Amino acid sequence: MLASFALVGYVITVLTPEALWNRETWWQSVLVWFLGAVVLHDLLLFPLYALADRSLVTGLRAVRGRWPGRPLRVPVVNYVRVPVLVSGLAFLLFFPGIVEQGAQTYLAATGQTQQPFLRRWLLATAVVFGLSALAYAGRVGLARTDEEPGR
Repeated sequence: MLASFALVGYVITVLTPEALWNRETWWQSVLVWFLGAVVLHDLLLFPLYALADRSLVTGLRAVRGRWPGRPLRVPVVNYVRVPVLVSGLAFLLFFPGIVEQGAQTYLAATGQTQQPFLRRWLLATAVVFGLSALAYAGRVGLARTDEEPGR
């Protein structure tokens, strides 16, 4: 936390406090976007993904309760959380390209359209979930070989 405050202090000293506020168009100010991002994250996004995580954990417990035999030695929750996190961060990073925001500027700068962004994000999401499923299957397989008698 101290490092983040030090980084913010350094950025403010480099930018100068006057550069944080746009006098001509207030909503284009760095300060407005920073405060908006803080409010949006803390008041809207954090409760949403905390609720989604609680729902995932509760749902997985409910599914596990249907088969009360052997307890799972390898919890599945982190094999769902990590690909969701990676996919969500990639979505946020490439959101302007996915919704084709600034298509004319992108076309002028690169000579390409933004149409492949959505398909590539979906493909990357499928690959990340697939890799996570393979990792989970590998862990379950290792856990079962450890349980076999005579080993």
